[in-house]
Amino acid sequence: MVPARARKDLLAVGLAAVLFCALIGLVAVATPRAGAADAGALETKLASARDEAGSIAAGLRASREQLAAAEAEAATARAREDRLSGLLAEGEERAAELSRKLRRTRDRLVAEKARLRRSREALSARLVAIYESGTPSTVDLILGSGDYEELAARTDYLRAIEESDSALADRVEQVRDEVRQEAKLVAGLEAKAVAYDERLAAARDEIAAVRAAAEAAAAHQQALAGAREAALAELKSSIAKWVEEVQEARAAEARAASAAAAEEEVGRWLGGPYSIPTYIVMCESGGDYGAVNPSSGAGGAYQILPSTWDLYGGHGEPQSAPKEEQDRIAGEIWADSGGSAWVCA
Repeated sequence: MVPARARKDLLAVGLAAVLFCALIGLVAVATPRAGAADAGALETKLASARDEAGSIAAGLRASREQLAAAEAEAATARAREDRLSGLLAEGEERAAELSRKLRRTRDRLVAEKARLRRSREALSARLVAIYESGTPSTVDLILGSGDYEELAARTDYLRAIEESDSALADRVEQVRDEVRQEAKLVAGLEAKAVAYDERLAAARDEIAAVRAAAEAAAAHQQALAGAREAALAELKSSIAKWVEEVQEARAAEARAASAAAAEEEVGRWLGGPYSIPTYIVMCESGGDYGAVNPSSGAGGAYQILPSTWDLYGGHGEPQSAPKEEQDRIAGEIWADSGGSAWVCA
């Protein structure tokens, strides 16, 4: 057998291995194991989620670009609205001035029509008077005059009447022409007023349409961008959760692998290719089937005393016997006495 100091050291190693095995067993029981399939499914979900996040992010960038374009269009619309508002104000001012001018022209037309009516009434009265009394001839005028002065006075009076009648007729014709001109002017002003009203109505409609379209486009893009940002935030939260789950699953796999390795190592110490626990063999001989203890004479991998070897029917010396024979006799000793036959047990 090996020296006592070495046996104690190997025994300590064996006991540590046993305790480590027990500890690993407890850890393995207490820690839930995540299968490779679960971690793989999570990673597949993560890859899909990352692709989806990339797609949403791209859509969000596009939405922001479209929003910027809509805002620029809205700014252009506002500038156009300002210009149209200026034109509208100018048009309203011109329309008001045109309305005032039309009103004044209509007033003049009414006055001219009144003058024409009075002139026609005067002319009509004169024509009636001429029709009733007749027009004095030159012979009647000469014969009816008492002297030259009366003749001259009557002649001047007759000439004045004729001039007055002619002026009255001319005035009636002039007033009639003025009335016609004013009527034409009124018609033109009315047409211009209607055209201005139509232009003003069209400008108002255009302003309202441009503003409504720009505001609707901006609101739509704003809502779309908000929805995509919310979806991206939710997806990022899910990705963070799944990453944590994958990390936990991988850690559980690592712990399970460590536990399995420890179990394998302890199993190698407790079992292995020997008939008795491996740690005892390692403690006794280090696994050397040809080892000999010079003090006690124990030999072989199991450090069997020669007397015990002979008792169990061994041939020759233990350290010289083949592996199969050493394993067989060691197994029989273990079956009869257990670990009490070895110091390292």
